[in-house]
Amino acid sequence: MAKARRRNADARANLPSPAEAGFAKAGPRARQKLRPFRGARANPRARQKLRPFRGARHVPLHTRRHGRTVLVDARVLITNDDGIHSPGLRVLEKVLAGSAREVWVVAPESEQSAAGHSLTLRRPLRMRKFGPRRFAVNGTPTDCVLLAAREIMRDTPPDLMISGVNRGGNIADDITYSGTIAAAMEATLLGIPAIALSQVCDDRRKIKWATAEYWLPGVLKRILRVRWPLNVFVNVNFPDLIARSVKGIAVVPQAQCEGGSDPVRGVDPRGEPYWWIGGAREDQPVPPGTDLDAVERGSIAVTPLTLDL
Repeated sequence: MAKARRRNADARANLPSPAEAGFAKAGPRARQKLRPFRGARANPRARQKLRPFRGARHVPLHTRRHGRTVLVDARVLITNDDGIHSPGLRVLEKVLAGSAREVWVVAPESEQSAAGHSLTLRRPLRMRKFGPRRFAVNGTPTDCVLLAAREIMRDTPPDLMISGVNRGGNIADDITYSGTIAAAMEATLLGIPAIALSQVCDDRRKIKWATAEYWLPGVLKRILRVRWPLNVFVNVNFPDLIARSVKGIAVVPQAQCEGGSDPVRGVDPRGEPYWWIGGAREDQPVPPGTDLDAVERGSIAVTPLTLDL
């Protein structure tokens, strides 16, 4: 019994305190201590504490200091796949403006959702400057990260790359299509620690950007205390709930579901067939203890992903 109490105390110590998450003025539900994810009993990995990921090589993100002081000293590159004018990018800029030493924005000039890890090879890339340390590129998220690291920030390389906040979740097998995830992958390939952020939403309702904005400082603070191997980046999904209804943070593996939706066939006015990809998927069982399970139960899903797919 004493050992169980010590394990529970250790688990609580490794989760964000109300002060860290900035709950001082929130409602009583939001002020509660964050607890280990309760929906993952079938998968012990989902209940693990937020601790250094086990691997052959552990490296600090950019300094050996912990917590907020690390972000204060950091030069952060941010991008997305929704475009430079997207609300999610503004949320990320706002959160980082008061916590990072420098914020550089290099984002696509137009939406690049589902661009995956594609590069632009058949035409030249062009860049427009929108303000100090703020650039738009007529390419993919991967183009943006590559151009930022090897050209725009060549003399002042980023300490950290954050992609998002994406409009919609990047969960389970959907991550393979995501430009948001691909940007984090490209940064990792270039040796830059990377985090991908997404706000789960229902297109029929208003997107709850305030949830990501409210929880993001505390989530980043916890993640940036952790050292991870060079071939790992972190995927974060905020649930489709108001901020005070979020149940906590769950460190969970990626779910594996069945393949994408079937193409939707139509006929144009000339009688020629056409197809749309990206229709609604059929309901599938939710694998317990995964990122998909976590967000459906109201938790923020934090998932370490590796490059060795």
